[in-house]
Amino acid sequence: MSRFTIANLPRMEVAALSEQLIALKSPDNSIAVIDVRDGDHIGGHIKGSRWVPSHKFEEWLPTLLRQLEDTKTVVFHCALSKQRGPSAALRYIREREARLGEESVEAPAGTGAQTSPGEEEGKKAPIAQKVCVLRGGFQKWQEAHGPNEQLTEAYVKDLWEDY
Repeated sequence: MSRFTIANLPRMEVAALSEQLIALKSPDNSIAVIDVRDGDHIGGHIKGSRWVPSHKFEEWLPTLLRQLEDTKTVVFHCALSKQRGPSAALRYIREREARLGEESVEAPAGTGAQTSPGEEEGKKAPIAQKVCVLRGGFQKWQEAHGPNEQLTEAYVKDLWEDY
């Protein structure tokens, strides 16, 4: 059984994510941002994020697990990161743990669980990936960085004024 619940999913602040993205000189496997918004994806998105609409998440999950296997941090978000983002993060964590073992996901704070993966014979040990949810979702992101073309793509301010 997974150590994670919606209540103890790690959250990442908008400022922390923007600092990490600015620090990247080029795309690498240190961080991935997964946007699970559906039609509300229109109007802007975090630069470099992957759009996986929540209604297609189950279909895309095996591909995500394979593509993100060596990524150090995976950040999920939706519009507010209250339902779709956390649900997708939890589903991703549970499937990663089922495939690679509990140690493949960094333990949530306060659980006292160990996160250092052991190696099996002839197999590369999975990294202890940090999986988290962007606090406040794209709503908070666009408040801080909407017009910033270094961090946000295809931003349409009018669509977010009364959100």
